[in-house]
Amino acid sequence: MKTCLECGEKIVGREDKKFCSDSCRNAYNNKINKDSTNYMRNINNKLRKNYRILTELNTEGKSKTTRTKMLSKGFDFGFFTNILQTKTGNTYYFLYDQGYLPLDNDFYMLVKKDN
Repeated sequence: MKTCLECGEKIVGREDKKFCSDSCRNAYNNKINKDSTNYMRNINNKLRKNYRILTELNTEGKSKTTRTKMLSKGFDFGFFTNILQTKTGNTYYFLYDQGYLPLDNDFYMLVKKDN
């Protein structure tokens, strides 16, 4: 007899079932996928906020903006997911598929990576 991974109740139904109900399955997965610490949660929130700002400022897939405008929306330049170094020596900073390239005079080129 199999029991629910969340509540321990007896499972009725398919042989490979792990939970007695959708609510138990959701509760179990929410526990497992929860950010384990405040530190992780804070970093993930900053990454999400930066991503939202880039998406809002870059609706065309490629655009220009200023450092001042990004900062005024709450952008934190210390948080990004990866760096792309081009053959020409340019350094793009990315938040998932949204990126930015520092230009002269505090301007930034915003780009969106094609998936």
